[in-house]
This record gives sequence, C-alpha cells and structure tokens, in this order.
Amino acid sequence: MPLETINPATGELVKSFTEMTKKEVSDIIDHAHDAFLLWRNVKYAERSELMMNAANVLRERKEEYGKILTLEMGKTIKQAIAEVEKCAWVCEYYAKNTEEILKKELIETDASESYVQFDPIGVVLAVMPWNFPFWQVFRFAAPALMAGNVGILKHASNVPMSALAIEQIFSLAGFPQNTFKSLLIGSSQVNDIIKNPKVKAATLTGSEQAGKKVASDCGSELKKTVMELGGSDPFIILGDANLDEAINTAVTARLINNGQSCIAAKRFIVVKEVYDEFEKRFVEKMKNVKIGDPMNEETELGPMAREDLLIELDEQVKKSVRMGAKLLCGGERLNQQGYYYPATVIADSKPGMPSYDEELFGPVASLFKAEDDEDAIKIANDSPFGLGASLWSNDLENAKTLATKIESGSVFINGLVKSDPRLPFGGVKISGYGRELSHYGIKEFVNIKSVWIK
Repeated sequence: MPLETINPATGELVKSFTEMTKKEVSDIIDHAHDAFLLWRNVKYAERSELMMNAANVLRERKEEYGKILTLEMGKTIKQAIAEVEKCAWVCEYYAKNTEEILKKELIETDASESYVQFDPIGVVLAVMPWNFPFWQVFRFAAPALMAGNVGILKHASNVPMSALAIEQIFSLAGFPQNTFKSLLIGSSQVNDIIKNPKVKAATLTGSEQAGKKVASDCGSELKKTVMELGGSDPFIILGDANLDEAINTAVTARLINNGQSCIAAKRFIVVKEVYDEFEKRFVEKMKNVKIGDPMNEETELGPMAREDLLIELDEQVKKSVRMGAKLLCGGERLNQQGYYYPATVIADSKPGMPSYDEELFGPVASLFKAEDDEDAIKIANDSPFGLGASLWSNDLENAKTLATKIESGSVFINGLVKSDPRLPFGGVKISGYGRELSHYGIKEFVNIKSVWIK
C-alpha cells in the first residue's frame, strides 16, 4: 500500500511512498535495539548536547519544516511554524532538566542505603496522528531519548514527509544512528511490531478506536502503554466571566489547527444570564473568520486534512440538525477546490445527537445553555471524554472549587487549554490514560527500580 502526501488545499497528489516490508521493519527494530544497548550508557551531558542540537535544527529550519506541515495536513503556515518552534522548546526543556528529574531518589529504610533509580527500558513504539505531525512526536521523543530509550515511529499514513523530516532532524543533530527511526508502514503492521520482543512499550495519540486496538495488542503482550485519545472539551462561561476575553479566546480555541485538535474547545457551555450575548457575538466572529490558502499568512482557517474527514464531519452536523439541533452559521462544504469547511456553530443539541455525544473533529462548535454553575459542570461532565476543560469566571476561588468537580486531565481557568512541557498532559475516561510531558511523562517509560543495600 503506498503512503501518499495529498495537499488538502487542492486535493492534488504531491508525493507517493512505498510501504516498507515486514523484513525491513524487523531489521530496523533489530538495529534500534542494538543502538539502545549503547545509547543507554551515554552520559546525560552528551544526550543533552545532542538534544539541544535538535532544538537548534528545528529553529534554523522552521520555515522549511512548517511548509511541510501545511502541505501535508493543511494547518495555516503561522501555526505550522509555531508548532516547529514548540518542538524546539520541548527538546530544550528535557535537555536541561532530565538529569535532575531522573537523579537517584534517596529513601530512608532499614537498609544502610536505599534509593530509587530510573533505568531506560529499550525500544519504544510511537503511533502518532496527522493533526500535529511534529509536536505529537517530539513530546514523546525528547523525554524518551533523554531517558536513554530509543524510538521507532509509525506516523499517520498521510504525513510521510513529516515522518522522514523528524528522522532527519535527529540525524542532523548528531544522534547515533538508529536511535530514532521512522517506519513508512500502514496500520496493519503495528501488531507485528508490538509482538516483537525487542519492542518494550508503546505510546499512541489518536482516536479511541486506534487506542483500543493498540492497548489491547500491548495488553496481550504485557507491554506498557500511554494513550492520549480524543476529546470533546468543554469551554464553560459563568455569569461573572469577562465576555470580551472569553469570546475572543473561544473562537481561537475552536478553530486552532483548523478545528482538528484533541484539546480544542468543542462544547461551549454558557450560563443563561450571559448566553444570548455570548451566542450573538460568538456567531458573528465565527462568520467573519478568514478562510483560504493555508500558505497565506493572513488565513485564519485552512482546509481539513482529508476529504473523508470533511465528509464525516458534515454528516455529523447534518444529522444533528435533522434531529432538532439549530444551525446558527456554516454547515455546508465550501464549493471550491480543496477540503474546506466553514466555521460552524450549532445550538440546542440534545443527548443522542452527534453534536452532543461525539467528538466533532473540525471547525464546528456546539453551544449549550446552563441554568447555573452546577448545571454547567453537569453538562460538561455528561460526556465519555475527559481530556481538558476551560473555565471562565472572575471569582477565582469559586472557579478553583468547580475545577475539582470537572472530569478531565486538565482545567485551564480563564485561558485556552494547551500543552506545556512543564505540565503533565493526558486525559481520563475514553480520552486515555498515562501522562506525557513534565517529570510525570518522562517516568512513563523507565524502570522505576528500588535498590536496597544491607
């Protein structure tokens, strides 16, 4: 099966790649394991220097790599370059902090000396999505490599140029050969990789269905996994919120990455005393978003990544409207070349409708009217997802109390939900398990070993 880069702004084929054979994949795993046996003994100072080199490569070539992201999945060029810069940041964070994070932890016991040490585990498989083709990979790779592991990447089939570019970055940075390799394969080969005894763990960012499959396959082999899956994040506006800031942020939160982000705000829950004003102003701003060529720096909303994703989103919207939801703007594919869908707002969604129950992975917002603060939290939690949440209020003590009641991996008060190398990132419920980033993330793929000395 060929892997193809198709420009979502035009629908035209850019480049095609031949899938690697099972023998080629097996050989790469063998070489990666051999590389690990050497890499695990490399001092932190040397690993840090190489990771800083990777950060420098990313910054020096950010326009070049940004264009690859835009070409492959359609994000605006400004956001693409920002993504590359964020990857440099996560490389720098772990280059500077890993030695301190993973230093031996002394613990007093009945021993003359006892401590915990953090040993690398070996070859880790990363199964990654197309929506943030660089960031999702680097937030795994930077801590994994700094901890002494090696990585093999099975990237999404529609971003093979990104996969090869990431491998190139680590090579240009001077990392030993085979410490990070990209596998140009389809999903059918993933189970064979998981069964390979030289592969010790897997991390996946993607859909609930993909997560269940990889988690199940790894479970049958008793291999550790981290799952960062979908989200239908609530954006909660209380009666005392700063509406100007909340509305401006709401538009950005829904349309970032052309609406194709797990942690994008998707359900906008507004208490009734400010609902009408929020709806009016939010819809007006969504109507006025600049849609167009993602390579144009003035564009605010580019195309969706693939035509099948656009068709699926459009059907979710139309089905919700047929079931009684109210369409406030958008809701029809744009009649032009490429996979363009307008900024869309739906209201009056009820349980059973796609706009209530499902993740809308594109530029579509669902509005909900809440009776009061407690009702807003109830609506927010009435979802199988639990990745992130944004809560808006000028009463910070009340907001912090409400944050404890929200079922999600993170709560951002008066701000946009985002990932940050310094903070743990992940979800609950069907949004996944385990954590990436911060000191929590790097410890997911190490052997936390107790040493006791008489």
